[in-house]
Amino acid sequence: MKHASHKAAKVSSQKFSLAKALFSSGKGTHSIRSVRAVQSAGDDAAVLGLDPAVAAKINEIAPQTRRSIRQAARAAERRSHILASASLAALVGTAAGAIAFASPEEDLTLADNATTTTQIKRVSDVSSASRSEARSDLSSSNTQSTSTDSSSSWGLSNSEGTLDTNLMNRNTARNSVVAALMDQDQGSIPAGFNPNHDAGKNQNTYPWGQCTWYAYQRRTELGLPIGGSFGDARSWANSASSRGYWVDNTARHTGDVVVFAPGQENADSYYGHVGVVEKVNSDGSIEISESNYKGLGVISTRTFTAEQASTFQYIHY
Repeated sequence: MKHASHKAAKVSSQKFSLAKALFSSGKGTHSIRSVRAVQSAGDDAAVLGLDPAVAAKINEIAPQTRRSIRQAARAAERRSHILASASLAALVGTAAGAIAFASPEEDLTLADNATTTTQIKRVSDVSSASRSEARSDLSSSNTQSTSTDSSSSWGLSNSEGTLDTNLMNRNTARNSVVAALMDQDQGSIPAGFNPNHDAGKNQNTYPWGQCTWYAYQRRTELGLPIGGSFGDARSWANSASSRGYWVDNTARHTGDVVVFAPGQENADSYYGHVGVVEKVNSDGSIEISESNYKGLGVISTRTFTAEQASTFQYIHY
């Protein structure tokens, strides 16, 4: 009877525990279900016979107490403040770097106790002073003043009071040889002479060996062109003059063409003769070179007195 009563008491205790488990509140951190979950995740897991890994998983998803919730919120707030401070510091550093690169002319000097500065002192020596320091007062007694009279006229002069026009090159010849000869003939050139006149046909069309053929060849060698179609020797002076050449009766330079009239000084009685002046002597005599005076294609020379030379015509340039 005593033994039976003992068993009945145990059954009654179990029924009470089962009813407590069924009808107790399942909400809140102090509920039986929450407490058992925490016990199972902690040291009581071994008592309950749970695997440690399963107990750790249950501990992760177990409902938190109000205290733990407040502690987690404070920890999150501290982390937020730390993150905001770090972000602000990074932003300030970036802005400072941008200002430094955007304004390179500004002096951003950092304190450095190891840096020394050398000062430049003004030199007090008057001999090396600047203009502003050595400048004298305009009102001082030793200051001289000058005035300019704008009513005077302008003029050209040199040390001798005259202008030597012979030193001036007044010609416009495109041929350098002609230009040099014109410089020597200043004062003798005919008025209105054009050094760039028509020279005539630029080709030697004269029969080989004739006096005209040689005269064209020799003038070309000397840089003085002559027409290639002036006709017979007797007509050379007129042909050259009609094209603008300077033609007269005075031998002037090496290269002048000397024109013999028909029969003059043993020239052909019909065609006449031409040669080239090689030298003008101081006494007025001339030396010429020519072809076909002693035979066709034979080049020879002759000398004529000043009196004889004055009877010929000369084609200059």
